[in-house]
Amino acid sequence: MTNVINSAFHPINFPKPTLISVNGIALEVFEAGRQNAGKPIVLCHGWPEHAFSWRHQVPALVAAGYQVIVPNQRGYGNSSCPTEVTDYDLEHLTGDLVALLDHYGYQEATFIGHDWGAMVVWGMTLLHPNRVNKVINLSLPYQERGEKPWIEFMEDVLGNDYYFVHFNRQPGIADAVLEENTSQFLRNLYRKNKPLRAPQPGMEMINLAKAKTPLGEPIMNNSELAVFVSAFETSGFTGSINWYRNLDRNWQLLADVDPVIQQPTLMIYGNHDLIPKFERLPEFVPKVEVISLDCGHWIQQELPEETNRAILKWLEQQEAS
Repeated sequence: MTNVINSAFHPINFPKPTLISVNGIALEVFEAGRQNAGKPIVLCHGWPEHAFSWRHQVPALVAAGYQVIVPNQRGYGNSSCPTEVTDYDLEHLTGDLVALLDHYGYQEATFIGHDWGAMVVWGMTLLHPNRVNKVINLSLPYQERGEKPWIEFMEDVLGNDYYFVHFNRQPGIADAVLEENTSQFLRNLYRKNKPLRAPQPGMEMINLAKAKTPLGEPIMNNSELAVFVSAFETSGFTGSINWYRNLDRNWQLLADVDPVIQQPTLMIYGNHDLIPKFERLPEFVPKVEVISLDCGHWIQQELPEETNRAILKWLEQQEAS
């Protein structure tokens, strides 16, 4: 079942959304380049983002001959927001993408992920390797499955106020603060060239939501930011934060999975991103090529042209080999 949603998006060439029933939920999907059927590429956003975060990549990929499929994943935008926390684990999130491929009639596709979307793409490739032919991930490298569950490990190393831990140990607290300050939080978050300063006491995301003055420079104009603000004012934050509340569950789900990814992979880092690079990435992703761009965390929005060039060059090389 598909339903077209009437919605205004900027820039003008961002596709209109359609609601598609998959995996027991509805996903809001933005699709472009249907004339390129047979060459699917799926773009997976991060937190707290939206399909619209790929607005600069969609036209470039369509022009390069790809059918581009960009879902708002569960918990985001007009996609379903199930109430059970466990409905946001990797099994469900990757199951949505498998069902999306089935909907379009594809056995496999190339997947591009940023931030949490990269985590889902890594998980998709581990859990459903026959559905992924190539991987491009931005910002978040492969996460090694250590001896301790991830939240437990972060709690030991980074403390109770670290936002991953806080989301899990104090459920509902951050959700409410972000929802009370949605516009201010997103305005303060989507910045670049922030001045370096000592870590502040308290929980980072709550501090951002309450800060009256943003630091650094905005990475998008007001009409672009309004798309994100409007989406989260509609959905709230709990569904998307529930992704974090499944990290230890995901750790359990991956216990018996072969941890090595065999697909050709491009890893794009931002040199000023606070997420550390993973020096042992080739051990787990032997066919990886790594590049770094001179930007922060919001790579494809901060440096859209450079990101597009890197992605298209790599895809061209893969097709030629």
